[in-house]
Amino acid sequence: MKYVAASRIPQNHVLQVSSLARQYSTEASVQKEDSATDVKGSQGFKGHDMLAPFTAGWQSTDLHPLVIEKSEGSYVYDTKGRKYLDALAGLWCTALGGNEPRLVAAATSQLNTLPFYHSFWNRTTKPSLDLAKELLETFTASKMAKAFFTNSGSEANDTQVKLVWYYNNALGRPNKKKFIARAKSYHGSTLISASLSGLANNLDDLILKEGPDTIAAFIAEPVMGAGGVIPPPATYFDKIQPILKKYDILFIADEVT
Repeated sequence: MKYVAASRIPQNHVLQVSSLARQYSTEASVQKEDSATDVKGSQGFKGHDMLAPFTAGWQSTDLHPLVIEKSEGSYVYDTKGRKYLDALAGLWCTALGGNEPRLVAAATSQLNTLPFYHSFWNRTTKPSLDLAKELLETFTASKMAKAFFTNSGSEANDTQVKLVWYYNNALGRPNKKKFIARAKSYHGSTLISASLSGLANNLDDLILKEGPDTIAAFIAEPVMGAGGVIPPPATYFDKIQPILKKYDILFIADEVT
């Protein structure tokens, strides 16, 4: 367990990430520099202009990137026609495949009708209202009352933090701001959500150590994704919930799909 105390990432953690990036570079993503096809037949773009997330600087400078060009169902192809199983489903967001005909038709229709409009100042669109209603109807939680749309899971968890802070401010509990997260969890790559990425029996001790009046929420993935696709023990959340309720601490389920 850990809690959000500051946004600064320890220096040794940064070094570990850098070493892992070098250790796990795969042959599939590295074009051989001495190949006869390096200039004409490779995908090129060595030293490209993108600042890529989760990529060491030396990789985008010294290596050719793996450039994906098209998709067919659960498979994707690079610019040289090589086929890959997209086991991550994009980034856990293309569960129906990369070019599902029903999604293509729906997106084409919407682009031809209204490609974009915002939801600020009580303005919205009919598809947004319909989707919010459909999403809420899938939940059985009696207090699940609204849907808030974002562009990514990182933004969703940033919003979760802000809403919980505002919630406690409104209840006159301005000191209840800390979040508890599980070790090896992943909740995003923005400043706040990355700070969240950190045993039932340990939870009570941690709450008492930090002070129950300062803990706002406990956030967890129902099934840990980036940490290794690890489901918790069958009774884990059953044991967590009474502890949270005892100290009036909110529970946030960071479910990807």
